[in-house]
Amino acid sequence: MAADIRRLAAGDLPLMRDLNRLFAAVFDDHQSYGSAVPPDGWLEDLLGQEHVIALVALVDGEVKGGLVAYELMKFEQARREIYIYDLAVDGAYRRRGMATALIEQLRQIAHERGVWVVYVQADYGDDPAVALYTKLGSREDVMHFDITP
Repeated sequence: MAADIRRLAAGDLPLMRDLNRLFAAVFDDHQSYGSAVPPDGWLEDLLGQEHVIALVALVDGEVKGGLVAYELMKFEQARREIYIYDLAVDGAYRRRGMATALIEQLRQIAHERGVWVVYVQADYGDDPAVALYTKLGSREDVMHFDITP
């Protein structure tokens, strides 16, 4: 895969907006990603925070894949974990190693920051995601609950 993997920073608003559009298309969730688009200042602030990790896979300068992850500081031990919140690859670029390259770049960042573990969840029935994550790590079967504030 000839993609350029790049970490976004403050000032990379156009690429972040492209990444959000990719998430909307791949997840078929235009409501979540398009109905209340955050203003530039919000995204600039997020991209400027060290614990927020946004990676894109660029092919000819266009976002064809990406992930957003968050570094979390823990209470039970003096350690940090990284949670992959969103990961998507354009359909035309799947099965070419792009998602693996994104996760490998995230693993490098985690290693450099002394992070204990990188973790992600997948939905039952999302066999490609389950296969990818099984290839890269160990599996725990857990239940996920959304609690309305």
